[in-house]
Amino acid sequence: MATLQDYRDERLRKLQELKELGFNAYPSDSHRTHVANDISEKYSELEGKIVTIAGRITGIRKFGKLAFIVIRDMSGSVQLFLRDGAVSETNAEKGLVGLKQISLLDTGDFIEATGEVITTKTGEKSVGVESLRLLTKSLRPMPTELTNKEERLRRRYVDMNVNTDVRERFVRRSTFWQATRDFLNNNGFIEVNIPVLEHTTGGADANPFVTHMDALDQEFYLRISHELPLKRLIGAGFEKVYDLGPRFRNENFSEEHLPEHVAMEWYWAYANWQDGMAFMEAMYKDVLQKTFGTLQFKLDRFEIDMGGKWEVWDYATVIRDRYGIDVYDTTIEEVASKLKENGLEVEKTDSIPRGIDKLWKNIRKDVVGPVWLINTPKFISPLSKASPADDRVVERFQPVIAGSELGNGFSELNDPIDQLERFLEQQNMRDAGDDEAMMLDIDYVEMLEYGMPPACGWGWSERVFWIFEGVTAREGVPFPQLRVEYDQTTRDIYLQVSFEVEKESTE
Repeated sequence: MATLQDYRDERLRKLQELKELGFNAYPSDSHRTHVANDISEKYSELEGKIVTIAGRITGIRKFGKLAFIVIRDMSGSVQLFLRDGAVSETNAEKGLVGLKQISLLDTGDFIEATGEVITTKTGEKSVGVESLRLLTKSLRPMPTELTNKEERLRRRYVDMNVNTDVRERFVRRSTFWQATRDFLNNNGFIEVNIPVLEHTTGGADANPFVTHMDALDQEFYLRISHELPLKRLIGAGFEKVYDLGPRFRNENFSEEHLPEHVAMEWYWAYANWQDGMAFMEAMYKDVLQKTFGTLQFKLDRFEIDMGGKWEVWDYATVIRDRYGIDVYDTTIEEVASKLKENGLEVEKTDSIPRGIDKLWKNIRKDVVGPVWLINTPKFISPLSKASPADDRVVERFQPVIAGSELGNGFSELNDPIDQLERFLEQQNMRDAGDDEAMMLDIDYVEMLEYGMPPACGWGWSERVFWIFEGVTAREGVPFPQLRVEYDQTTRDIYLQVSFEVEKESTE
């Protein structure tokens, strides 16, 4: 049975023969005038006209003086019909491949074909080739199927060629973020890109990645959130501002979380949490409709209609009804007892806030939604503004859909004294060993002392897309992080390459 190395050796032989004929097997130019699906979709206007198309070969059949080649580009596939006497002879200087040299082409090669749009005797809309140009010689055959998950994630470029539905997923992902931008821009928001590297990172409970900047000889953190720099912009005079880009949280992989992922946060001066809730209901509907073409979803065991009015749930009421706990008057022992009763892990670093949050998440996993969770206790939300009706709770709104929290919004805290006290509480938690507690950001407190108007803030990540797409986090990004590994075939092929770096990095 032929191995990958056997196939590669045969293609290298063909490449050498092409070079000996004078071919440049990797020219830099192409002259495409149409895409593949134009031939079928615009046939009535293109019939009898000369077109130039380009793409990857997915099939070759030769019958004496006739040949059929199927090529595929981003738009779809099209058949090329080659007939002896109609196709230009081989001309290496121009990169033209004649019918006699078709055997030097393989599936996976990229070619360019110029010819008349026709229908073959079998009724296939095709291009009757007059000239055929080699654009790229491939050295490895593209598999006809790929189902191994590890292999798919490691070689996504192969995965997307073989499983074109995976490639279409990332077209939808792009649409999701474009629709997000469009909705915000159309509502007067301004996109301002903020730093990824920060002296002090904050805006979320997460363990950051740490790096070192040689120019300043100081440690920096990869941002875990967009929040604090964007709120500095509100203090700077922006009234509607957002940023969209990656954030980094040094945590484990899960079905819904990745250490690196794309997120968006907006901040809106002179608006509060109720304004934000109404705005986000409209934004969810707009973005999902544009991305998926529907507002009705079947997601695993959940059937969800995003088109109606959302339910509103009170945090303390939900916890009390489920566990009999008063979140404002409880002990760590009582919380730990309820965690154990419900089969939830109790850790040494658990506090009342973290324990209650675990109890809530145990409820959340079964929520269909869409639901707005409101009146979150202040001790769980250190950056949010307290409610004037009850200073034990904050003006926070979280969407719960298909068992997940798919966003987070607040009336933002703009009292510098209150903010400093909350930061100090968080710093005490860090000093006690909680690496995910927020850092004390005195520069942010100084900004608040200059004055920041009342504002509402919101953030969501691409987890919203993953949930509605119905995929896991790793399937939802084009190139998920994986441990560096090289298979034996790769080691055998590239004998001139040292793989010692890999050994050092994984010891």
